[in-house]
Amino acid sequence: MKSVALKAYPRSQVQRAEVKKLRAAGRVPATIYGRQAAPQNLEVNSKEFADLLNRSVSENVLVDLSVENDARSKRLALVQDIQHHPLDGKVLHVDFHEVAENEKVTVQVPLETAGEPVGVTTGGGVLEHILHKLKVRALPKDLPEHIVVDVTALEIGKSIHLSDVIPPAGVEILGDKHITVVAVSAPRAEEEVVAAEAAPAAGDVEMLKEKKEEGAEGAAPAGKAGEKAPAKGDAKAAAAGDKKAEAKPEAKAEKKK
Repeated sequence: MKSVALKAYPRSQVQRAEVKKLRAAGRVPATIYGRQAAPQNLEVNSKEFADLLNRSVSENVLVDLSVENDARSKRLALVQDIQHHPLDGKVLHVDFHEVAENEKVTVQVPLETAGEPVGVTTGGGVLEHILHKLKVRALPKDLPEHIVVDVTALEIGKSIHLSDVIPPAGVEILGDKHITVVAVSAPRAEEEVVAAEAAPAAGDVEMLKEKKEEGAEGAAPAGKAGEKAPAKGDAKAAAAGDKKAEAKPEAKAEKKK
């Protein structure tokens, strides 16, 4: 990885209000740390740093940091971490990790794919990008900006594992070698997708069944155990019969008079 020159300045503002004013003035607060010296608060020009990021493939950038009034003319450092504003994406803070030219460092580098898998072009499969970054270890000058994996020969059901990725010279890829990096999966039939979305889950079926049972129990009138609730028509007939039975004695009583 080729280093890029960047100018930095010592920073004394650490309070929240002071840092806010610093950003408003077009500066980005930063911190540099490492084995070479004690941590130090810095600031960099926001436009210069944004331009540096725009010219880089990723946020893994190796810089020759020139700190104003520093005893050393340049300090080799990696952009370790960048905090962005959640809404406008502006850089809020930068962490620099100072390194030595002969010191191996561990960083995460982006993983990119090259080519169109045969399983996608001829079989209608889907390329699944499992890992988007790889952890690597190397000297600063050997660090890659990204690692490219050729997926042209991938058929449906086939995959590339970490052990299959060939790193650049001087670079060691870290991690479980059996981990899948990219794979080509078979497409799901449209009918299966629709059926899966339309079919109720097992839990929903049970809930519907319980609700029906509860509704049936709630509809039954209170009575002796084992007795069936009368049908709606039977209930009306019974009520009419009771009214007739009540009316007959009254009619007989009127005749006797």
